[in-house]
Amino acid sequence: MVSAAEIVGLQDRLTREWHEEPDAPVGGSSGSGGEWLGLVARQHRANFDLWHIEDKARTPGASDREIALVKQGVDVTNQLRNDLIEELDVKMLAWMEARGLPNPAAPLSSEPPGMIIDRLSILALKIYHTQEEAERPNAPAGHAERNRERLAILEEQRSELAGCLDTLWQETLGGTRRFKLYRQLKMYNDPTLNPAIYGKRA
Repeated sequence: MVSAAEIVGLQDRLTREWHEEPDAPVGGSSGSGGEWLGLVARQHRANFDLWHIEDKARTPGASDREIALVKQGVDVTNQLRNDLIEELDVKMLAWMEARGLPNPAAPLSSEPPGMIIDRLSILALKIYHTQEEAERPNAPAGHAERNRERLAILEEQRSELAGCLDTLWQETLGGTRRFKLYRQLKMYNDPTLNPAIYGKRA
Protein backbone atom coordinates (compact mmCIF):
# COMPACT_ATOMS: atom_id res chain seq x y z
CA MET A 1 0.00 0.00 0.00
CA VAL A 2 2.76 2.45 0.93
CA SER A 3 5.76 3.06 -1.33
CA ALA A 4 7.91 6.08 -0.52
CA ALA A 5 9.34 6.16 -4.06
CA GLU A 6 5.83 6.25 -5.53
CA ILE A 7 4.75 8.99 -3.14
CA VAL A 8 7.84 11.14 -3.77
CA GLY A 9 7.49 10.68 -7.53
CA LEU A 10 3.83 11.72 -7.40
CA GLN A 11 4.55 14.79 -5.26
CA ASP A 12 7.33 15.91 -7.62
CA ARG A 13 5.20 15.40 -10.73
CA LEU A 14 2.22 17.26 -9.31
CA THR A 15 4.41 20.11 -8.07
CA ARG A 16 5.69 20.64 -11.62
CA GLU A 17 2.23 20.33 -13.16
CA TRP A 18 0.56 22.75 -10.74
CA HIS A 19 3.26 25.37 -11.26
CA GLU A 20 2.77 25.12 -15.01
CA GLU A 21 -1.03 25.12 -14.71
CA PRO A 22 -2.19 26.25 -11.24
CA ASP A 23 -5.79 25.18 -11.84
CA ALA A 24 -4.87 21.70 -13.05
CA PRO A 25 -6.95 18.97 -11.36
CA VAL A 26 -5.64 17.11 -8.36
CA GLY A 27 -4.72 13.69 -9.72
CA GLY A 28 -3.39 10.52 -8.20
CA SER A 29 -3.12 7.38 -10.26
CA SER A 30 -5.55 5.45 -12.38
CA GLY A 31 -3.87 2.14 -11.64
CA SER A 32 -3.56 0.01 -8.53
CA GLY A 33 -3.79 2.12 -5.40
CA GLY A 34 -5.36 5.02 -7.29
CA GLU A 35 -7.72 5.97 -4.45
CA TRP A 36 -4.88 5.94 -1.95
CA LEU A 37 -2.58 8.01 -4.17
CA GLY A 38 -5.47 10.38 -4.85
CA LEU A 39 -5.59 11.07 -1.12
CA VAL A 40 -1.80 11.62 -1.08
CA ALA A 41 -2.28 14.07 -3.98
CA ARG A 42 -5.03 15.98 -2.15
CA GLN A 43 -2.84 16.31 0.93
CA HIS A 44 0.04 17.56 -1.22
CA ARG A 45 -2.26 20.07 -2.90
CA ALA A 46 -3.14 21.51 0.50
CA ASN A 47 0.56 22.09 1.18
CA PHE A 48 1.03 23.52 -2.33
CA ASP A 49 -1.82 25.99 -1.80
CA LEU A 50 -0.62 26.85 1.71
CA TRP A 51 2.90 27.62 0.42
CA HIS A 52 1.59 30.09 -2.15
CA ILE A 53 -1.08 31.65 0.07
CA GLU A 54 1.56 32.43 2.69
CA ASP A 55 3.77 34.06 0.04
CA LYS A 56 1.02 36.62 -0.60
CA ALA A 57 1.39 37.91 2.96
CA ARG A 58 5.13 38.37 2.40
CA THR A 59 4.68 40.55 -0.67
CA PRO A 60 6.20 44.00 -0.01
CA GLY A 61 3.48 46.61 0.22
CA ALA A 62 0.68 44.18 1.11
CA SER A 63 -2.08 46.05 2.90
CA ASP A 64 -3.38 45.17 6.36
CA ARG A 65 -6.62 43.95 4.76
CA GLU A 66 -4.75 41.74 2.30
CA ILE A 67 -2.67 40.24 5.10
CA ALA A 68 -5.81 39.60 7.18
CA LEU A 69 -7.47 37.82 4.25
CA VAL A 70 -4.33 35.76 3.71
CA LYS A 71 -4.31 34.77 7.39
CA GLN A 72 -7.89 33.52 7.06
CA GLY A 73 -6.91 31.53 3.96
CA VAL A 74 -3.92 30.07 5.79
CA ASP A 75 -6.11 28.90 8.68
CA VAL A 76 -8.65 27.21 6.40
CA THR A 77 -6.00 25.55 4.23
CA ASN A 78 -3.89 24.44 7.17
CA GLN A 79 -6.98 22.85 8.75
CA LEU A 80 -7.57 20.94 5.51
CA ARG A 81 -3.92 19.88 5.42
CA ASN A 82 -4.11 18.46 8.95
CA ASP A 83 -7.46 16.77 8.30
CA LEU A 84 -5.92 15.02 5.30
CA ILE A 85 -2.89 13.90 7.32
CA GLU A 86 -5.29 12.22 9.73
CA GLU A 87 -7.27 10.71 6.85
CA LEU A 88 -4.09 9.15 5.46
CA ASP A 89 -3.45 7.44 8.79
CA VAL A 90 -7.09 6.38 9.12
CA LYS A 91 -6.93 4.68 5.71
CA MET A 92 -3.68 2.91 6.52
CA LEU A 93 -4.91 1.71 9.90
CA ALA A 94 -8.16 0.43 8.37
CA TRP A 95 -6.17 -1.48 5.74
CA MET A 96 -3.98 -2.98 8.48
CA GLU A 97 -6.84 -3.81 10.82
CA ALA A 98 -8.34 -6.04 8.13
CA ARG A 99 -5.05 -7.98 8.28
CA GLY A 100 -4.79 -8.19 12.07
CA LEU A 101 -2.25 -5.37 12.30
CA PRO A 102 -0.59 -3.46 13.77
CA ASN A 103 0.75 -5.67 16.52
CA PRO A 104 -0.43 -4.06 19.80
CA ALA A 105 2.64 -5.42 21.60
CA ALA A 106 5.13 -3.84 19.21
CA PRO A 107 7.00 -0.63 20.12
CA LEU A 108 5.11 2.52 19.17
CA SER A 109 6.47 4.93 16.56
CA SER A 110 6.30 8.55 17.74
CA GLU A 111 5.33 9.67 14.23
CA PRO A 112 2.68 7.98 12.09
CA PRO A 113 3.10 7.62 8.30
CA GLY A 114 0.68 10.46 7.51
CA MET A 115 2.96 12.96 9.21
CA ILE A 116 5.97 11.62 7.33
CA ILE A 117 4.08 11.95 4.04
CA ASP A 118 3.27 15.56 4.99
CA ARG A 119 6.97 16.25 5.61
CA LEU A 120 7.85 14.68 2.26
CA SER A 121 5.27 16.94 0.63
CA ILE A 122 6.87 20.05 2.12
CA LEU A 123 10.31 18.84 1.04
CA ALA A 124 9.03 18.40 -2.53
CA LEU A 125 7.98 22.05 -2.54
CA LYS A 126 11.28 23.21 -1.03
CA ILE A 127 13.23 21.22 -3.60
CA TYR A 128 11.22 22.62 -6.51
CA HIS A 129 11.64 26.23 -5.42
CA THR A 130 15.31 25.80 -4.50
CA GLN A 131 15.98 24.32 -7.94
CA GLU A 132 14.21 27.34 -9.41
CA GLU A 133 16.49 29.67 -7.47
CA ALA A 134 19.59 27.73 -8.49
CA GLU A 135 18.62 28.27 -12.13
CA ARG A 136 17.32 31.85 -11.82
CA PRO A 137 18.83 34.06 -14.52
CA ASN A 138 20.48 37.35 -13.54
CA ALA A 139 20.67 36.30 -9.88
CA PRO A 140 23.36 37.89 -7.68
CA ALA A 141 26.84 36.38 -7.65
CA GLY A 142 27.02 33.21 -5.57
CA HIS A 143 23.24 32.76 -5.54
CA ALA A 144 23.22 29.69 -7.78
CA GLU A 145 26.03 28.00 -5.84
CA ARG A 146 24.35 28.67 -2.49
CA ASN A 147 21.11 27.16 -3.72
CA ARG A 148 22.81 24.13 -5.24
CA GLU A 149 24.31 23.48 -1.80
CA ARG A 150 20.88 23.85 -0.20
CA LEU A 151 19.38 21.57 -2.83
CA ALA A 152 21.89 18.81 -2.04
CA ILE A 153 20.94 19.00 1.65
CA LEU A 154 17.21 18.90 0.87
CA GLU A 155 17.63 15.92 -1.45
CA GLU A 156 19.61 14.06 1.20
CA GLN A 157 17.03 14.81 3.87
CA ARG A 158 14.19 13.65 1.64
CA SER A 159 15.99 10.45 0.69
CA GLU A 160 16.54 9.63 4.36
CA LEU A 161 12.97 10.50 5.32
CA ALA A 162 11.58 8.38 2.49
CA GLY A 163 13.69 5.50 3.80
CA CYS A 164 12.21 6.03 7.27
CA LEU A 165 8.69 5.80 5.83
CA ASP A 166 9.45 2.55 4.02
CA THR A 167 11.10 1.11 7.13
CA LEU A 168 8.16 2.06 9.38
CA TRP A 169 5.70 0.49 6.95
CA GLN A 170 7.69 -2.72 6.53
CA GLU A 171 8.28 -3.09 10.27
CA THR A 172 4.59 -2.50 10.95
CA LEU A 173 3.69 -5.15 8.38
CA GLY A 174 6.21 -7.46 10.06
CA GLY A 175 4.70 -6.86 13.51
CA THR A 176 7.86 -5.35 15.01
CA ARG A 177 6.61 -1.75 15.04
CA ARG A 178 3.27 -0.03 15.30
CA PHE A 179 1.79 3.41 14.84
CA LYS A 180 -1.47 4.97 15.93
CA LEU A 181 -3.66 7.85 14.85
CA TYR A 182 -2.67 11.14 16.43
CA ARG A 183 -5.55 13.58 16.31
CA GLN A 184 -4.42 17.16 15.70
CA LEU A 185 -7.36 18.65 17.65
CA LYS A 186 -6.75 22.14 16.28
CA MET A 187 -8.52 24.86 18.25
CA TYR A 188 -7.98 28.04 16.25
CA ASN A 189 -10.79 27.45 13.72
CA ASP A 190 -13.35 26.24 16.25
CA PRO A 191 -15.65 29.11 17.34
CA THR A 192 -16.48 27.23 20.54
CA LEU A 193 -12.83 26.77 21.58
CA ASN A 194 -10.98 29.89 20.44
CA PRO A 195 -11.59 32.84 22.78
CA ALA A 196 -10.49 35.24 20.03
CA ILE A 197 -13.65 34.16 18.17
CA TYR A 198 -16.26 33.46 20.85
CA GLY A 199 -15.06 36.42 22.94
CA LYS A 200 -15.52 38.76 20.00
CA ARG A 201 -18.97 37.41 19.27
CA ALA A 202 -20.02 37.82 22.88
